[in-house]
Amino acid sequence: MRRQPKQKRSQERIERILDVAAEVFDEVGFEAATTHAIASRADTAIGSLYQFFPDKLAIFHALELRHVERVHTVWAKLNQPEIIQLPFEEFIRTLRETFQELFAQPTSRIVFVQFFTSQAIFQNIDESFTQEAIHFMAQLLQKRNPALSPEQCHLLAEVCTHTCNTLLLLALRSDETHRQQIFEQIEALLIAYLHPHVGDEVLHSEVMIVMKCPHCDGERISKNGHRHGKQRYICKDCGKQFPESYSLQGYGDQLKQQCLELYSHGVGFREIERRTGVSHNTVIHWVKQSGKNKED
Repeated sequence: MRRQPKQKRSQERIERILDVAAEVFDEVGFEAATTHAIASRADTAIGSLYQFFPDKLAIFHALELRHVERVHTVWAKLNQPEIIQLPFEEFIRTLRETFQELFAQPTSRIVFVQFFTSQAIFQNIDESFTQEAIHFMAQLLQKRNPALSPEQCHLLAEVCTHTCNTLLLLALRSDETHRQQIFEQIEALLIAYLHPHVGDEVLHSEVMIVMKCPHCDGERISKNGHRHGKQRYICKDCGKQFPESYSLQGYGDQLKQQCLELYSHGVGFREIERRTGVSHNTVIHWVKQSGKNKED
């Protein structure tokens, strides 16, 4: 951009130029579009357009930045506990609907399509943006199922991102009816692919509803007064007490086995806690318990 707008009126004019440019690029393609056509549709004198943009490539570069900003806004919206913890199919549907809404806008549509057909004109977006998308998806998966390793999350996210990008390109080049069908197929594909890793049944099997003792995994638990405003419990099997904060931390055998395998490969207790979300004290207990079972 040649100069930054200072007055509100100038800012509104630039937004109008960018809105119209996105529509023109979307309709006739970047190559066929002209600054005169953009200025005419924006009801702006060509001289006023040139005050801010020397050519149509500069306009496109501004659209790149606008798209990046909108994508980051979408990521921030989706990366919230109330979204991540939705029932699985509703979670995937929310992802699909949110991105479908984003790409209904000409700006994001033209930038995305152009990236996969003519990357040479880009100034602000490169392959690192795809890596950002993979990292974002991996974060969602890790938060939804902490039992997944970072490597698993990255691989799943990588497959999802590249597959969805390919189908999204096909969708954006199709008519409205076919586009909707492809978006629905993207949703179905993600549900089938991710269900074994972050589906509701998987999560419920790893975090048991039955309260269990964090020391011995016993299930004969009784309330045992309060301390610092928190309910305390006592295990009738081992006689040890624990606060309410531990009461929801009964773990399934799959997660327990994963922690033990990490430990056997030299991963420290604190690092295991970071990767899986399981308290390091619980992991220490599992390791000791495993050693005793082997002796027996």
